[in-house]
Amino acid sequence: MKYLVTAEEMKRYDENTIEKIGIPGMVLMERAALTAFRALEQYFFPETLERRTVLVLAGMGNNGGDGLALARLLREAGCRVDVWCVGDETGATQQWKCQKNILRNYPLRISSKPMREEYNILVDALFGVGLSRDIEGAFREAVEYFNRASGFKLALDVPSGICADTGKVLGCAVRADMTVTFAFEKRGLRFFPGCEYTGEVITGDIGIGERAFLGWEPQMFYYDEEPYKLLPSRRRDGNKGSFGKVLLVAGSKKIAGAAVLAAQGAYKAGAGMVKVISPLENRVILQQAVPEALFGTLEDLEASLSWADVIAIGPGLSQDEEALECLDRVISEGRLPLLIDADGLNLLAKSKLLSERLSAQGALCRSIILTPHVGELARLSKKTVDELKADLPGFGKELAGRLHCIVAAKDARTFICGENVPTCVNLRGNSGMATAGSGDVLTGIIAGLLAQGARAFEAAVLGVYLHAWAGDKASEALGEHACMAGDIVKHLGKKG
Repeated sequence: MKYLVTAEEMKRYDENTIEKIGIPGMVLMERAALTAFRALEQYFFPETLERRTVLVLAGMGNNGGDGLALARLLREAGCRVDVWCVGDETGATQQWKCQKNILRNYPLRISSKPMREEYNILVDALFGVGLSRDIEGAFREAVEYFNRASGFKLALDVPSGICADTGKVLGCAVRADMTVTFAFEKRGLRFFPGCEYTGEVITGDIGIGERAFLGWEPQMFYYDEEPYKLLPSRRRDGNKGSFGKVLLVAGSKKIAGAAVLAAQGAYKAGAGMVKVISPLENRVILQQAVPEALFGTLEDLEASLSWADVIAIGPGLSQDEEALECLDRVISEGRLPLLIDADGLNLLAKSKLLSERLSAQGALCRSIILTPHVGELARLSKKTVDELKADLPGFGKELAGRLHCIVAAKDARTFICGENVPTCVNLRGNSGMATAGSGDVLTGIIAGLLAQGARAFEAAVLGVYLHAWAGDKASEALGEHACMAGDIVKHLGKKG
C-alpha cells in the first residue's frame, strides 16, 4: 500500500518534521536536491553528468530553493549550470535566500532569462505543490520556453502548472520526462490529466516519514503489489459451500451476456457456488456458457435468498417493473451483503423510497456496495457528469456517507469510497477495459470476494484492483484495441 497526499497534508507533514521532530528545513532541502541529483545520475548512467549544460528554472518558494541546491550539486559534478530565477526576489522564502547566498560561491550563472541556445538538462523548480491559480505572465513564458526546448526535462516534486490535489492543468504546465517527488506521492501526479505530464515518477526519501503523521494519516492510498497476495486465504479442507454462495440477479429477456460475465467473474474470484436468477429464456445460454452455475427464475428468488451468502443485482437487468420488484425484494431482505450495479443503480436513482430503505439498512451495518460509472453516479447524486469529474472521489465519498455504503466510483481512475475510511484509488487498468461487459465482470469478482468473507470495503478495493490487473494482462496479450470483457475473465488468475 502506498499513500497519495494533498498539498495541505504534505505541508502538515513537512511542518511536523521540522517543528516537532526537529529536522531543520535546510536539511530536508539538501536531501531533496540530493535525491534529484541521484535520479539524474542513474538516468544517464553509465555516462557521467560532467560537462552537460543545465538550465534550472527557479521560483521564489522552497521548491525553487530545492532547484538552487540541485544547481550547486550539478555544478560540483562538472556541469555547466545556468539558473533562471522567475519572480520577485523580495518575496522569496528564507531558505531560498540561504541557497542563493551559497550559490554566490560557485562558478555558475544566475539570470532572469536563459543564457544558452541549447541545454542537455532542464530542471523545473518553479512551484512545487503550492500552486492554486493559473500560471500567467513571466511564469507562463518560462513554462512555454521549457516545453519548447530540447533536452532531458526533470520536474521537482510536481510539474509546474499541475494542481497537486486534482491533476488539473492550471493554465499551462511543464511536460517532464521525469518527476522526482519528495516523501510521498502527490495526488495530482496520478490523476488525469496530470499523470500525462509527469514522465517517470520517482519518490525520494528526504526524511519526512510516517512518524510525521502524528495522528493525521493521509486520506488516500493505492496498491501496487501483485493482487493474488491479497486474496482471502483458502482452507485446505474447504468445500464449495465454505467458499461462499453468490446469488446473482442479472439479465433480462434475450439479454444473457451480462449475467454470463458476472457469473464467470464470481467463480474466477474464488466463489464456491453461483446461482443466477434470470428470465427463463436465458436458461440455455447460461447453462452452456457457465455450466458450473445454478439457475433460477424470479419465482425462485425467495427461496434462493435463504440459500445465498451474498447478493449481487443489476447487470443486464433492465428497468421494467419486474426488475424493480427484484431490487425491492433483495433490499427488503436486509440481511445479506448486497452489491448493486448497472440497471440496479438506475432503478435506485429513480426510487426515493428504495434509497431511503437502503440507507437505513446501511446505518444498521448491512454490508452494501455500489459500483456506479460516472453516468450512474450522476443520476444517483443529481449532478452533471462534468461536476462529478471535477471531484469524483469527493462525490463518491458523499454518496457513501448518505447511503452508509461503499461506493466504487468508476472512471479512468476508480475511487473506492466509504465512511470514516481513507479512499482507495486504483491506478492499474487501460483503455482496452472500456468495453461492454467489463463492469459486469467486476460485479462478479467483488461478489465472489464478499462470498469468501471479505469485508465490504476490502472486497471492493481488491475486486477493482484484481479486475484492472487482469485487464492489463489481457491487453498485454491482445492489444488494447482487441480486448473484450471475456478476455478479462480469461486472464483472472494469471500471475506474473
